[in-house]
Amino acid sequence: MKANQRVLILGADGFIGRHIAFALRGAGLQVIAHARNPSKLAAMGFETLKADLNDPATHQPRFWQTPLADDTWLVNAAGLLSGSQAQFQAVHIAAPTAAYAAMTPNARAVLVSAIGIDAETDFANFRRLGEAATTDQVTILRPGLVMADTSYGGSSLARSLAAFPLITPVVSDGAQQFNPIHASDLAAIILQCLHVPPSRKPHNIGGLETVTQAELMQMLRGWMGLKKRPIFRLPLPVAVAFGAVGDALRLGPISKQAVAQLQHGVHAPMSPEISFEPRSVSNFIQSRPAGTQDIWLARLYLMRPLLRLSLVFLWLVSGILGLTLSAETFVPLIPTNLLSDTALIAMARVGGLADLAIAFALLRNWRPGVMTWIQLGLILSYTVAFMILAPLLWLLPLGGLLKNLPLLVLVAIWGILEHER
Repeated sequence: MKANQRVLILGADGFIGRHIAFALRGAGLQVIAHARNPSKLAAMGFETLKADLNDPATHQPRFWQTPLADDTWLVNAAGLLSGSQAQFQAVHIAAPTAAYAAMTPNARAVLVSAIGIDAETDFANFRRLGEAATTDQVTILRPGLVMADTSYGGSSLARSLAAFPLITPVVSDGAQQFNPIHASDLAAIILQCLHVPPSRKPHNIGGLETVTQAELMQMLRGWMGLKKRPIFRLPLPVAVAFGAVGDALRLGPISKQAVAQLQHGVHAPMSPEISFEPRSVSNFIQSRPAGTQDIWLARLYLMRPLLRLSLVFLWLVSGILGLTLSAETFVPLIPTNLLSDTALIAMARVGGLADLAIAFALLRNWRPGVMTWIQLGLILSYTVAFMILAPLLWLLPLGGLLKNLPLLVLVAIWGILEHER
């Protein structure tokens, strides 16, 4: 390795990508961290490359020639679990193919693929095509379940299920086998492969200890200091139905593809060509105590979609009432000379439309950050307007305007929970 060796990491803002970025920087490499929005990576001290892999410009080798100049190494950790065919094509094939073509002759690369890609899912199909698009300069790694001291996506969901009250849910019979690997160990293997590339064939990457899904759940529960609970085996059709709901509501790791991949298998026996010996799952889970943040995440992770759905219900009903309620029902509640009855009715109808728009945006989980501020702004606007028009609404026995205060806090909490990274 030359002094100040540069490495470009695609998907550096992902769960695995961040661990790779920190590990390679810690090993002395000059890391260029790519992301669609790399502002947080920049705040962490990384040199960054801003690019949306869906942008056709990134599908041309010339886009990557500057960041990959001077034998810069490449780690492709970009990937989708769910998305449209066009998004899969762009992220898994078009953009990486262009990046490989832009590499200089002496550069090296690693593709972080996945185990179980012989399944018949979009994720697996495009992972296979992504592997086929690599060149002789690229080492293909297929990790199984990747865990870390932190969590994201599937690992957050696993912690949440492990912390479930009264029972411990598992998918199907819970006998699916895992050999989890710690993200820092995966990063060390990637660094090893960049220094001394193994053969061109795909290499499975996993830990040395194999556990079932049910055993892993109980292991995580014990780590959090929670008593064992009976295993509840969620029938596969029910799990698939939950996955369909997750797809419709954009609930991240809760998806039909995730269920299909789980059933197909996540066990990744370590390739004999990889000399690095990773820690066992028992070792790294028990290497530190669970903290307050771990318990809160586990308990709140599945509450987050319920919170969003409760807000959808609130805005939906409010919108329907605003559009359909007769004027005789609400105009007498606002005794004011500041506005005419016609103006009050118009406000109710416009407010109803705004409420319905918010409900549908929340249902699709459209831009949670933007929707947080829109909700806060609209609730504050309603509160101030009615405080001016009818201040006695603060004194209604069932709460009236008082309910807006905890609602503001609830929306703020939802906005915080929607930002996982």
